[in-house]
Amino acid sequence: MNQAQTTAALLAAATAAAGTITYAALSAQSQLFGKLLIAGSNPDEIALTYDDGPNDLATERLLDVLAQHNVHATFFLIGNYVRQRPHIARAIASAGHLIGNHTMTHPWLAWQSASRIREELQSCNAAIEDTLGTPVRYLRPPHGARRPVVFRIARELGLTTVHWNILPGDWKPIGAGEIAARTIRGIEQAQRHHRASNIVLHDGGQAGLGQPRLPTIEATGLLLRHYQTQPQKKFVTVDHWNISSK
Repeated sequence: MNQAQTTAALLAAATAAAGTITYAALSAQSQLFGKLLIAGSNPDEIALTYDDGPNDLATERLLDVLAQHNVHATFFLIGNYVRQRPHIARAIASAGHLIGNHTMTHPWLAWQSASRIREELQSCNAAIEDTLGTPVRYLRPPHGARRPVVFRIARELGLTTVHWNILPGDWKPIGAGEIAARTIRGIEQAQRHHRASNIVLHDGGQAGLGQPRLPTIEATGLLLRHYQTQPQKKFVTVDHWNISSK
């Protein structure tokens, strides 16, 4: 092999390695960097999860919709917003929903130093635990971004890392009907693969408090009405799968 061929081979290997690392760091279901809690094996189970709250304009309205249908969801909260809106975080907990860690300031954890990762997770835990008086057991890394040190620090803090298998893209400027339709298609696909459904929706946004998430609230109502005619469907919180797997 001449020098040009050697250089080309090295470049190809480096490109492949970079692609593998990117996939492991960002793919929602990759387990290459560590074990993730994604979804159970019962295709009739559905977890509604909401990221980036608490949020003034949406979270409390969402709680009303969920209560109307007697459904519990999982909320991954940003610590800074919990500090600013503790009454909303308490309302989520009082309604019986599961609350998890979504970091203090919503950075891409895969690209942060170990000390920054620990600070983000510890500070968010403290914000939630100071507000609610109960420990936090679940983490969803912002954007799903992670690397091995994220899993290690999460384990040291007693956190199980949670991802998803359905991402409707409700943060984009789309209407409630399209959010619901995308979610239903995702649930049907998961069912075909004999998997439960772990859906990421958003009641807040990383840009700040007051994000316009009302289409998500309306879409939640559409989904709950759609599945209320299917009594075999069961809405669960993500800890149900963690407990079931032990």
